[in-house]
Amino acid sequence: AWFARTDDAAAANPYFLYAASNLGSFAALIAYPLLVEPLAGLTAQRWAWSAGFVALAGLTALSGMLAQRATGAQHAISRAPALLIPLQRRLYWALLAAVASALLLSTTTHLTTDIMAMPLLWVVPLALYLLSFVAVFSSAGPRLTRAAQGLSPLALVLLGSWACLPGGPQVATLFALAGLLLLLLLCVALHGTLANDRPEAAGLTSFYLWMSLGGALGGVFCALLAPMIFPWPWEHPLLLLVAAALLPGRAWNKLTASPAWRAVLLLAVVLLCWAAATRFSFAGLDRSNAWPLRSIVAVVMAAALALLLIGRGDRFGGWFVAALAALMLAVGGVVQIETDLAGKRQRSFFGVYTVDARPKAQYIALVHGTTMHGAQSLRPELLTTPMTYYLREAGIGRALAAMAPDARIGVVGLGTGTLACHAKPGQRWTAWEIDPLVVAIARQRFSYIARCKPDLKIVVGDARLTLADAPPAGLDLLAIDAFSSDAIPLHLMTAEAFALYGRALADDGVLMVHISNRFLNLEPVLAAIAGDGGWQTRVLQLPPPRDDRPGWVTAGSTWVALSRSPARLDALVAGGGDWRALESRPGMSLWRDDFASVLPVLRWRAD
Repeated sequence: AWFARTDDAAAANPYFLYAASNLGSFAALIAYPLLVEPLAGLTAQRWAWSAGFVALAGLTALSGMLAQRATGAQHAISRAPALLIPLQRRLYWALLAAVASALLLSTTTHLTTDIMAMPLLWVVPLALYLLSFVAVFSSAGPRLTRAAQGLSPLALVLLGSWACLPGGPQVATLFALAGLLLLLLLCVALHGTLANDRPEAAGLTSFYLWMSLGGALGGVFCALLAPMIFPWPWEHPLLLLVAAALLPGRAWNKLTASPAWRAVLLLAVVLLCWAAATRFSFAGLDRSNAWPLRSIVAVVMAAALALLLIGRGDRFGGWFVAALAALMLAVGGVVQIETDLAGKRQRSFFGVYTVDARPKAQYIALVHGTTMHGAQSLRPELLTTPMTYYLREAGIGRALAAMAPDARIGVVGLGTGTLACHAKPGQRWTAWEIDPLVVAIARQRFSYIARCKPDLKIVVGDARLTLADAPPAGLDLLAIDAFSSDAIPLHLMTAEAFALYGRALADDGVLMVHISNRFLNLEPVLAAIAGDGGWQTRVLQLPPPRDDRPGWVTAGSTWVALSRSPARLDALVAGGGDWRALESRPGMSLWRDDFASVLPVLRWRAD
């Protein structure tokens, strides 16, 4: 608004400044994880941020002073009459901004939980979101908006119809690229529609206010309301449907008016959606019983496509939204609804947990996103046998077997409570778990704790805070099992955190750290922390055992043993297992509360 009051040649259309500001945000977003975080600690960052904030305030004040000095008689705002903007138009601006903002968050949640929990993946959707603002408020904005509006309907049908499909290692890259492409097109289309409806310079402050309000409301919906309302991230497919209802449909309707193009589009949609349904949606079903459901899918899909090609007018309207919803139901949505209705899934602030019973394989598993956090056999003779990462042959199994009958054992990260079945009579066990929902699932849906350690003490809260209240030297073994998910809590992996673990352990205590991870090689991090803290280390990497017996669920694992007592560690290694030295890396920076960067240990190709 200040710029619009100057006599600059571009003062009548100051919206290009919005492209510049978002380009600056994009540059900062990319620079932080790639340059700032790897090179500077939090203390230096705080000082630099504070200095930058003061500089920003000074530059803003200087801009205001220059605007006051500018010639005020002929500027764009003074020439314009009072601009009355109807409330309906302002609410429309807020709605467009809210849907785009919410799509950013829902896509990020969908990618980082259901597709792949890759570190720093959240940066990519946010970067595309910012670039969409840069694109639509640039000189090429109208052309890019028309292109995005024309491509978005096809992208919604071919890529948005996959929104209810579960991810997995085999399709993670494909789904991630499809989700990112769809987000970019929709953000350009929605923000472009918003930019095309912007008022004259006299109304730009109202425009920015309502656009900002809409963005904030979209964030509130996804971050606060959706986790309380939906047991699964249903906000993502629902937002895609709302976006479809908001998009202009003129260009698409012109395209589908041609019989030849209708035939091509119909064939492409049928082949891709049918391939997606038959390849991905029924992975958890008995294939001998899958064909009836596939037949239903085919009928629903045919009806949806018929509806899809009926829409006419400036907008797609209800026909297109209904067709897209039918496609989503056909391609994975029905399976997701069945899972919710069966009570297999629960959601908390920390994510979505699915308790997946597999009668044919004779086991039940706890899955968080794409990561299994434990499983229990359904065979009576195996109900108390530790499975997955906690096998008796794994590092943690061997370490617990070496503990005395009166040992004091601590576990950070409860999961299904599997480790409780390593307990010996007379041992005192304490578990620390940050999510109350995990505690409820472990006690109500799995029987490890009830059968093996019903007196297990569970402390709910962040381990960095609750362990600080534990008595010093009160444990003989402490297992840190918070790193099996691909997105790790860094504050549990710093030198200060390990000093806290050492305080909780006896002088000859053993610290066991689970570092199985597809995307991060945490061995150099532990080697640096161990060298700084005076820990002796050994690592046992167990490949996935081959065991096809019904009811057996085995998994590979990597457990690191640390102790300040060489004798205790030697005794552990002598007990069996292919223990080896921890991998170190010259020049590896020590992770502290003030400094930690995952870039040096990131595996660019997941295991």
